[in-house]
Amino acid sequence: MKTKHSNMSRRKFITLTGGAAGFAAMGGFGMNTDWALNNPEIDAKTLDNNKVTTDILVVGSGMAGLFAAVKAHDAGAKVLMVSKGRLGASGQTPFAKGIFAYDKDKEALSIDEFVAKVSRSALGTNNKAYTKQLAEHSLARVNELKEWGFFESSLYNKSFSKPIEERNIPVQERVTITHLIKEDNRVVGAAGFSIDEQKVLFYEAKSVILCTGAGGFKPNGFPIGDLTHDGTVMAYNIGAKVTGKEWNDGHPARSENPAACYDGWGDMFEQKPSTTSIEIRHDLGVDMNYMAYVNGGAAQMGRPGMDSGSNKVSGGPYRPEEFSDQGGPGGPPKDGEERKGLPGDDDRKRPPRKDGEAAPPGMGGGVVGGSSAGMAIHKAEGLVPINDKCESTIPGLYAAGDALGSYMAGGIYTQIGSSLSGSAVQGAIAGETAAKYCKKIKSYTISTSKIESIEEEILAPLKRGAGYSPAWVTQTLQSIMIPNFIIYIKKENLMRAALAYIEELRDQHVPYLRASNLHELRLAHETKNMVISAEMKLRASLMRTESRCSHYRLDYPEIDNENWQAWINIFKGEDGKMKLEKQPFNTWATALKNKEIEQIS
Repeated sequence: MKTKHSNMSRRKFITLTGGAAGFAAMGGFGMNTDWALNNPEIDAKTLDNNKVTTDILVVGSGMAGLFAAVKAHDAGAKVLMVSKGRLGASGQTPFAKGIFAYDKDKEALSIDEFVAKVSRSALGTNNKAYTKQLAEHSLARVNELKEWGFFESSLYNKSFSKPIEERNIPVQERVTITHLIKEDNRVVGAAGFSIDEQKVLFYEAKSVILCTGAGGFKPNGFPIGDLTHDGTVMAYNIGAKVTGKEWNDGHPARSENPAACYDGWGDMFEQKPSTTSIEIRHDLGVDMNYMAYVNGGAAQMGRPGMDSGSNKVSGGPYRPEEFSDQGGPGGPPKDGEERKGLPGDDDRKRPPRKDGEAAPPGMGGGVVGGSSAGMAIHKAEGLVPINDKCESTIPGLYAAGDALGSYMAGGIYTQIGSSLSGSAVQGAIAGETAAKYCKKIKSYTISTSKIESIEEEILAPLKRGAGYSPAWVTQTLQSIMIPNFIIYIKKENLMRAALAYIEELRDQHVPYLRASNLHELRLAHETKNMVISAEMKLRASLMRTESRCSHYRLDYPEIDNENWQAWINIFKGEDGKMKLEKQPFNTWATALKNKEIEQIS
């Protein structure tokens, strides 16, 4: 009998015997279970839980969160901001250095012409209402940032703190929000825990604004390690629709100092933010990934089929003819070419390269796009909006910035500097709209039974006697999802194989995540969110049987305008399973009755 059980797989045995008891029983059958044991550094029973009441809870403290909190306060609402990191110093906001400002008195294109050109680059995937909104409001937001001192430093905490402190808006930092709370078909608050105060926290709020950013699979090479799609997954869990999971962000990066700023000469420098004007491109797709796939090994930055003197593309992702002469994003100047307008360039001419000298890594010879694995194009994934006011499909729940699937730029990165600007614009609109909503809504008291149930879910990994470490599950997830031939250059058979692995993690590993302290508890919840996001990404990529913008299918390499002029929305069905549906481009979800949306289980 002993020999029989010793030959049984860990997973099968745990499944048969159940959770921690299974891990314990494995030791009794001679199996080494040291890897599974939890040695908690803190007793979950000693953690207090606190309840906080506010009108609006802003989750996130980047650019979108800043404007959401400020504008909601100015509209008369009581506001509380909570952040997993530090104000102005977490998420992607600290690394964004260009911010778009449309000045109608200086630009050659009208707003309508700007929107039309973005749509051409985005192959119709952009939401025109949000593209237009960006142009209409960007200059006002930039002018406010100037007043706060935003452009005077490469670090943003000081300038972000100015309007927050002037308004006495309370900010709670290093708080991990794990749950949104819904009652009577509307959001009524959120819950999470504070790492520093060692407390479980419940927030009763008339409205919640998610400014939680996007996320990835904690890849090397791009500064998104603290972004794990938390807001998206929390909203999905209470019934909100999310979108944009098939798109990919193709940011390249250096292997050394990946988050640093470099000028056009490959020199690292401390860069202050600056404004950008209209410069519509077709960037940050999967061109480099395709080139690496067909050529093998490392690839220099550029598009497939390019040589040092050509912009011609042979094969790979489609690029509109209007944008076919654009080089790779931020490419280095050619020999003898002037490079103007970039900080640190000093309007110099690039001296001729020596024989065999490569372009600076990340400029002309860097890491293949994939350093942000798991993330989509800015503003192309997140909660589905039902209007141009950043309102989600759940009453009282709003989102802004990369947490909102606004398709402001579409499924490809179109306007330089639009991501940071778009976050400011959308944050302001979400804050003002949520404040108006709150005036019509009464406060809701979260029941004791609900608090107890959610607290049990939050602390479960901390109470678990044995299980899988978040680090191990995350590493396994990365090995499944990050390969170029899974997430970037897609084929049905390989994606289905990856999906089988992800379902295994979801069903047999996530339920047994363990945590020995509050930091590891945060990692456990982040890991769970990444697994759900990976499933979304694979299912959406399988569903879109075409190639468009930053989504490339090797088995469906052409654009299919007959069947795929549509976004893909994802939601949790009544049976708890993930459902997908088509939403035609530039239509609002509320205007589409169920019979008008093509739903696919």
